[in-house]
Amino acid sequence: MARRCDLLGVGVMSGNKVSHSNRKTRRKFLPNIKSISFKSDVLGVDVALDIAASTLRTVNKYGNIDNFLVNTRFAHLTDSAKKLRTQIKKKLIKKGALDEVKFPRKEKKVIVAKVKKLKKAAA
Repeated sequence: MARRCDLLGVGVMSGNKVSHSNRKTRRKFLPNIKSISFKSDVLGVDVALDIAASTLRTVNKYGNIDNFLVNTRFAHLTDSAKKLRTQIKKKLIKKGALDEVKFPRKEKKVIVAKVKKLKKAAA
């Protein structure tokens, strides 16, 4: 099994092991990869994936695998996840239910307030 998440591509990271005497030796940080099967409500099939535990927590936060894939940015996903996402989005568009699954993006009020202040100062 490859040590890489099938959804977000989380992989092996490297760093230093620091001893009490502050000696630094190189080490690897391995991701916590689990083999999990998700039920896709839109596609109607079970999808078996090897994902990191951190990605599993994120999928649970979104509710299910369909909501996670539709609402995650395309650039953050791996190639296999991108293919799965396009299949799900095509089915949702066909049904006309894409708006029910998609979460609205929140507008950052802090940036808007700063822009208004800059415009007033310039005028």
